[in-house]
Amino acid sequence: MANVSDTITTPDGSCSVTLFTPDGPGPWPGVVMYVDAGGVRETFDAMAAELAGFGYAVLLPDVYYRSPGWAPFDMATVFGDAKERARLFSMIGQVTQDRMVTDAGAYFDYLAGRPEVRGDRFGVCGYCMGGRTSVVVAGRVPDRVAAAASFHGGGLVTDAADSPHLLAEKMRATIYVAGAKNDGSFTKAQAATLDEALTAAGVQHTVEFYPAEHGFAVPDNAPYDADAAARHWTAMRKVFAAALPGPA
Repeated sequence: MANVSDTITTPDGSCSVTLFTPDGPGPWPGVVMYVDAGGVRETFDAMAAELAGFGYAVLLPDVYYRSPGWAPFDMATVFGDAKERARLFSMIGQVTQDRMVTDAGAYFDYLAGRPEVRGDRFGVCGYCMGGRTSVVVAGRVPDRVAAAASFHGGGLVTDAADSPHLLAEKMRATIYVAGAKNDGSFTKAQAATLDEALTAAGVQHTVEFYPAEHGFAVPDNAPYDADAAARHWTAMRKVFAAALPGPA
């Protein structure tokens, strides 16, 4: 396994990234992995490396780069510490749809220019707020996304004019959404609305729930569930294998 730390210039500044690749000559299909609210940290380095081991060039960007020098969050304690919780939600507020779409264009350009990467359409995957970003990017940058996977993502269906589910008609990617049980940020009613929108738009998709709590796929989240995490890797590999170009 190899990884390269780099910086991508976006319209808003300089975004630190790490590109994880398998051993071997490649080139490999490219994937952008979007973190949860805790931001880039050791847990996500390990997750990106694990996905790369399945045969992908995985780009892990710092979605909080607009706050240079931000301190990592301890996901075991952040919600019980009022000051840290406030800081977390302040950071989340930076992750707007427009910013994530602008950044995605820069990430895809970077992947397209790397010799380790094959093809000009990519996979995106994400967790929590990153799950929402994956769906948004699939709808707003449709020509460059071949597959999108969202795990315990919230805010996929809202009453707002920019609700991600309203982008269904623009999507060209295969969409996979795995919700968590007892998750107010993505309810069964909202899942039904999303499924109906994707079906009406003719989008190849799966929307389902895992019998695990929000955060089930991320090892340093308190609700982490090893069985659900294993299931999420299997599901993502299946979706990406079908939609993305294989290695040369």
